[in-house]
Amino acid sequence: MHGKSGRTVRDLRRENRTAVLRRLYFDGPMSRLMLGPATGLSSGSISNVVAELVTEGLVEEAGSVDSAGGRPRTLLRIAPDSGCMIGVDIGETRVRIELFDLALTELARTERPLATSGPRTGRYEVGLVVRLLRDGIAEVLRTAGVPSERLLGVGIGVPGIVERTPEDGAVVHGQTIGWDAVPLERLLREAVDLPPEVPYRIENGAKTLGQAEMWFGAGRGARSAVAVLFGSGVGACVVTDPLGPGRALEWGHLTVRVRGRRCRCGAQGCLEAYAGAEALLERWREAGGEPPAGADEETALTAMLAAAYPDGGPADAVALAVLDETAEYLGAGLADLINLFQPERILVGGWAGLQLGSRFLGSVTAYARAYALRHPGGRTEIALGTLGPEAVTVGAGLLPLVDFFAQGGRRPERAPSIPAPAWQTALRDRVTT
Repeated sequence: MHGKSGRTVRDLRRENRTAVLRRLYFDGPMSRLMLGPATGLSSGSISNVVAELVTEGLVEEAGSVDSAGGRPRTLLRIAPDSGCMIGVDIGETRVRIELFDLALTELARTERPLATSGPRTGRYEVGLVVRLLRDGIAEVLRTAGVPSERLLGVGIGVPGIVERTPEDGAVVHGQTIGWDAVPLERLLREAVDLPPEVPYRIENGAKTLGQAEMWFGAGRGARSAVAVLFGSGVGACVVTDPLGPGRALEWGHLTVRVRGRRCRCGAQGCLEAYAGAEALLERWREAGGEPPAGADEETALTAMLAAAYPDGGPADAVALAVLDETAEYLGAGLADLINLFQPERILVGGWAGLQLGSRFLGSVTAYARAYALRHPGGRTEIALGTLGPEAVTVGAGLLPLVDFFAQGGRRPERAPSIPAPAWQTALRDRVTT
């Protein structure tokens, strides 16, 4: 049956279930009486929806509270063990895979290092990454003793632009890592031993970081924000709806100097060529700095910070100068974000951003305010993210949960079938061997 708006009774029931699930997730535990004004639903609708969700095991009782002159009111919450999600961060030095219950309690995790020697593109060889995900997903499910039928989905944060096609599902364009239209969703469906109905949600890593920080981190309470992912490179995500998905920005490839340094994307003068951790360490080396031989980027950045900010003795003037120049480039880049989007907050995350920490952020903030227009610049708070290095993984795990709630807490019967074109046979063989 269709109403005047074109919505069916099934649509209305799904929307009611979604409203109750979201409110319990963000503000629970809550009583039935509290859910009414919080969702805008009638008491009868609340009773019907809650009864369904309790019967299905998605909602459970969580104690009671006294009422004025009546019986205590039963509190309700999302049942943490009624489902689970996998979050994946395809990072610069490792692939991190975590299994969460619905309360985002970590049930299991594994980290698979990517090779740090040889050409950068060797780290991101598609077959290698898919094999790491295949083995890591199987490991976390096995470690936690969770059957794959309980899995709501697999969320993955990737470096690059993600688009979706009917033929391939999620396709990744990662120019800086040598990925040109990689059909990652198809390759995972072919390689990973999961039921066909389990969905994959693949998004830019800055977008998943933004989702996590807005829901559970430094972005809570903000109406708008920009989340900045500062690692080997830099990226950003602009969020204009606190509960909605953000929009990934290729901020690192904004031109900050015409005919400037060559960026790893191939262009000249990109912000990433000056402000990414990889470029930062390269500039330190060019200026006479001495990163530890054979060290990965995280270890080398630790050594640079120790040289610039020693516990005792004189600071390394070269390291300090390179860090200050980097802070100015980052500050100018943040000023562009402020002028363009006028966010309430800018949240800085990523392994390099967190490692540089609040001491470096003060300098970046001063430069950002100097370069930004006074009015929006004075209204934007710049702060470090609070979820640590797992923020991308947590945000990735939230992606299938968002879809699950949007469907009223109902699992898809089967994911859409994507037929494999013949030209991908060789690539598939490389993944599965």
